[in-house]
Amino acid sequence: MFGLNYIKFDTMTHVIRYQQGAIVQEGRGLSFFYFAPHTSIVAVPLESSDFQFIFHETTRDYQQVSIQGQITYKILNPKQIAEILDFTVDRNGNYLKKDYEKIQQRIINEAQTASASIIQKLNLKDALRELGTIEHEIFTGVQNSKTVSMLGLEVLSVNVLGVKPTPEMARALETHTRESLQKEADEAIYERRNFAVEQERIIQESELNTEIAVEEKQRQIVEKKMQTEVVKQDNDRKLKLMEMAAVIDYEEQKKALVDLQVANQMKEADVKEYALRANLAPYKEMDWKTLMAIGSSANNPGNNIALAFRELAENAGKIGNLNISPDLLERLTLDPKA
Repeated sequence: MFGLNYIKFDTMTHVIRYQQGAIVQEGRGLSFFYFAPHTSIVAVPLESSDFQFIFHETTRDYQQVSIQGQITYKILNPKQIAEILDFTVDRNGNYLKKDYEKIQQRIINEAQTASASIIQKLNLKDALRELGTIEHEIFTGVQNSKTVSMLGLEVLSVNVLGVKPTPEMARALETHTRESLQKEADEAIYERRNFAVEQERIIQESELNTEIAVEEKQRQIVEKKMQTEVVKQDNDRKLKLMEMAAVIDYEEQKKALVDLQVANQMKEADVKEYALRANLAPYKEMDWKTLMAIGSSANNPGNNIALAFRELAENAGKIGNLNISPDLLERLTLDPKA
């Protein structure tokens, strides 16, 4: 009424009240009465804002791609941006102009410049894979741009949601990828078969090595048995030689004993012979008759009769006639002790 109005703002709005071109009040979440003909009110929103973007760029290998993402920002210095853009509101709090839309456009321009600089350095395949690199480059480019600094803005985040080629190129890439995957699958099958063959070869080689080792062990066992048999035969031969040597030594000792016994017996015989000769020496010159007479047989009548008959026989030429009757002969031969 009569140009006097009341207005109220929330805490996420920075308010600057101008009266006749001079700032008379400034702050967040203000509410006041003002005289409309002399007052201008600037309301700068402080909450963060999001907006989507889609850029069409050309890669290093001259392929068209679409970059889709989202940027989040907020106004860091409301007084600074209020001097560049018009945030004047009417009595109902509505903006008189749509300069706030220029913020998004200017940020998009900076983001597109940054995206073009990175996409032009990448070929198509790298651009489709390097989302993180593209996102980082766009964020860095926008955050460090002079436009953002001049407007007093702060870029909170940049998210690249996807990089897409043209439909024709997408189908070509799908075909190429499918062929590549099929090739990789074939290579995997080949490698698996090759691995199986290699494993079979290793198993067969291991079996052959095992057989060789077994044969080698058997050969060593045979050689060991032969060596044992040779040693046994050599020991048997040595044992037989030792037995033969023992027998020879025994026989030699026996021979020595026999020789010694013979020698002793010969010596004993010589001694006996010497004694006998010594004992018979006195009788050597005697007549046998005398010897018979002095011998033990002298007292034997039979011997004496035999000796008498021998004397008669020796002197038979001297005897003319001799008669010996059987009775006389019987008496002579009788033992007088009987």
